[in-house]
Amino acid sequence: MNLEKVIFGFFIVLAFTLNFGFFVGEIDVPHQHDVFELFAAIVVNLIATVLKFGDRTQVGAVHLATSLVADLQLIAAAFVWGYSVYVAGLGTSPGVMSSVVSLSGGALAANLVSVVLLIGETLSLRR
Repeated sequence: MNLEKVIFGFFIVLAFTLNFGFFVGEIDVPHQHDVFELFAAIVVNLIATVLKFGDRTQVGAVHLATSLVADLQLIAAAFVWGYSVYVAGLGTSPGVMSSVVSLSGGALAANLVSVVLLIGETLSLRR
């Protein structure tokens, strides 16, 4: 067992599960989507992105691309949330939360692709 691969897989799956945890719930109900869970998803996704920089294979390039997409979507969701609450003064209205959760859904799709790639890559390895 390679410790580097364990850590790599751990952060990919953790990023997916945190993103999924934030995404689940009614799309326009603010109390079902915690800001700290979004923050944790962003931090773990950024860590996963850094871990993906070392792989020089084609699969590694797709891993990095999916991670960058997830990072962009989650950061955009945090920006929309922060802007609406602290700049525009709209608070967490149903429309704002719908936008935030939709953006995190895009990140969830990118993280799902990354997990599927990880599973496919693992299954194709020979001993």
